[in-house]
Amino acid sequence: MPPSKNFTLALLFCFSLILLNSYASAIKVSHDGRSITIDGKPRILLSGSIHYPRSTPEMWPELIKKSKEGGLDAIETYVFWNAHAPVRRQYDFTGNLDLIKFIKTAQDAGLYVVLRIGPYVCAEWNYGGLPVWLHNLPGCQIRTANDVFMNEMKNFTTMIVDMAKREKLFASQGGPIIMAQIENEYGDVEWWYGAAGKVYRDWCANFAESLNVGVPWIMCQQNDAPDPMINTCNGYYCDQFTPKPNYPKMWTENWTGWFKSWGASDPYRTAEDLAFAVAKFFQFGGTFQNYYMYHGGTNFGRVAAGYITTSYDYNAPLDEYGALNQPKWGHLKQLHETLKSMEYTLTHGNITATDLGNNVTTTVYATEESSSCFLCNSDYKLDANISFRGTNYFVPAWSVSILPDCKTEAYNTAKVNTQTTVKVKRNNKAEDEPQSLHWTWRPENIDETKILGKGEVVVNHLMEQKEAANDESDYLWYMTSVDLKKDDPIWGKNNITLRINGTGCILHAYVNGEHIGSDQAARNFERNVTLKDGRNIISLLSATTGFSNYGGGYDLQPAGILGPVVLVGQNGDDESVIKDLSGHKWSYKVGLHGLTNKLFSSEKATKWSSENLPVNTTMTWYKTTFKAPLGTDPVVVDLQGLGKGNAWVNGHSIGRYWPSFLAKTDGCSDECDYRGKYESKKCNSKCGEPTQRWYHIPRSFMRDDDENTLVLFEEFGGDPSLVKFQTIAVGSVCANAYENNTLELACDGRSISAIKFASFGNPQGTCGSFKNGTSFTKGTCDGSNALSIIQKECVGKEKCSIDVSGDKFDSTNCGDIVKRLAVEAVC
Repeated sequence: MPPSKNFTLALLFCFSLILLNSYASAIKVSHDGRSITIDGKPRILLSGSIHYPRSTPEMWPELIKKSKEGGLDAIETYVFWNAHAPVRRQYDFTGNLDLIKFIKTAQDAGLYVVLRIGPYVCAEWNYGGLPVWLHNLPGCQIRTANDVFMNEMKNFTTMIVDMAKREKLFASQGGPIIMAQIENEYGDVEWWYGAAGKVYRDWCANFAESLNVGVPWIMCQQNDAPDPMINTCNGYYCDQFTPKPNYPKMWTENWTGWFKSWGASDPYRTAEDLAFAVAKFFQFGGTFQNYYMYHGGTNFGRVAAGYITTSYDYNAPLDEYGALNQPKWGHLKQLHETLKSMEYTLTHGNITATDLGNNVTTTVYATEESSSCFLCNSDYKLDANISFRGTNYFVPAWSVSILPDCKTEAYNTAKVNTQTTVKVKRNNKAEDEPQSLHWTWRPENIDETKILGKGEVVVNHLMEQKEAANDESDYLWYMTSVDLKKDDPIWGKNNITLRINGTGCILHAYVNGEHIGSDQAARNFERNVTLKDGRNIISLLSATTGFSNYGGGYDLQPAGILGPVVLVGQNGDDESVIKDLSGHKWSYKVGLHGLTNKLFSSEKATKWSSENLPVNTTMTWYKTTFKAPLGTDPVVVDLQGLGKGNAWVNGHSIGRYWPSFLAKTDGCSDECDYRGKYESKKCNSKCGEPTQRWYHIPRSFMRDDDENTLVLFEEFGGDPSLVKFQTIAVGSVCANAYENNTLELACDGRSISAIKFASFGNPQGTCGSFKNGTSFTKGTCDGSNALSIIQKECVGKEKCSIDVSGDKFDSTNCGDIVKRLAVEAVC
């Protein structure tokens, strides 16, 4: 007799309570010298980095759900001090800065959390996550044995720990946080700080221990980490990392791709190489591995470090918008399942490693009950045929085969059986764009500064931008005047120029209210000027794209205009007359009028003009309304045609934009070979194209009505009439599954509408290359019924699953070759 509806609901309710209270009792987290142990059970742990401020609270549940479905045990995140405390001792934990809510979202999903408090984080984040006000705090020197800095760091870190303790979020309290981190990659720069660096390192460890969180503390990239700190590895490959004696082998940052800079091409790390690195790490004794990033997200607002793009996609398993990045997500999911099936053996087994020569190694983990094996071919050119325990195995170059029972290959890192998803951008079906967008505009009011030279602070020298602006804005005006009399020697020269020595920031220069030029990376700026008898106003607008975030003494890397600033008069080859203005009285003004008055706010009542829309005009504000794209697919705005600036949707900043900054024309390749060590310039694409053309608009930023507002501040000059909103969806999928595997095809909620190609045998070509191209052709052998079978089992369905075997597909003409099924489907 089937259970009653009420009984079923009661069971579901009880199950929910069990899930929600899965951390209700204290959890003991430690290590046994080989593995991280949770309640005494040695574990191998798989984790992924998700930075809560680079997404929205509405996105968090789905991001974490997909992480768990991908086989992760934990979520790792930094804590961003400057986001929470832009002003000293004034804190913000609202919206996407709600750290506690983020941790609880992971807890609700049944995942652990690794809390990397730092509070220095690097992370391609402005100023490395430290507040710029530290730079201006009297007597403060960051990341060294400095009482002022250590007191501020102690205050913030203690506050974060206390917040987590109040909510009982540490595992020792029954919560999800199983590890915490103090500092970050300090071992890479400790030498720069000398003896004071060692004192600071020891202070960090002692301070962390004094917080009594009841879980292990880690210090990444810190080989001399004091006990009981666990030192960990960051990098593309950590299989050769050696932890401290009697400490577990941990990998806190496995870089799944790389970040992108303005003017750079798109980085790409293959699923095969990433899986190879992970498998090899666990082959050689790894116990904890974290993907940096598992979801990269978006640099909203002004959080990006210097010259880092607004997109922080990172080529991660979940893309910038939170969708599966296939085949990376699926290929790793299968690896995780294989590793988890061997967890007991990997954490308890005796280890026997054998070097077979020619870069081939085998590793056996054996207990009394079972054994598990790895066959590794680290040669980046030659495939290997390995005779192991009486059986022959084919292991492609730069790959690891995993045999959970030391007999049957369950997984090979180079054999991708997961579909590749090709995304397409679709126009906004809610309205006919860009024609339907009606733009209004207004100029940025810079007359007070460029003509009158009026500022807020006056000093007799050039100020560094962090010091003068305190990170309140990207923009800082430097203004001075020079009085020229008729007998001044510079008048005798036919050619007069203004020469400025900058620090690589963006510079806009005005003399007597006239714009004389701009430079997007101003270090040696020089332009002709026309001066007048009497008082001349020189107004210089310096614009940053964030401050430096990494390196020993990175906080001392200057921004803005340090000088000298000089007028140079010349007559042909005659001796120059130089008038140094660096020591003049300089007036400073932080920000721009429109930013201070929040013209980007949808609630701000200001006058905008709808007539004579200017294009390619510097320092101009534009505004339009639009209808939110239909459906639930991720939304982007195409800003092709614009120069550089900032964008807001309904008052929410979607970040800096700069589509006019093209990637370099060299350094890209048409093919991408996964074999061989990866570095950030390998397999790059999109040379010569805009560094970033599309910008993410989270659906939570938009309303369902017709009154969504887009505001642009255009700094360089561009044409807003080309702007349009688009959605990102799966356009097609393809797969290349080997015999005796299961091929799964899915269109992310859409139906499979057609099968463009299907062949079982030895099909040739690529499936969704790193340039999103698919070029399958039939090989020398081909099962005649592949296309009809796939059409029957998949067309009209949102997803389908096919067992890839010779019994199912006609392959009588293929002989003993390794057979695979290649499919391309349209969504």
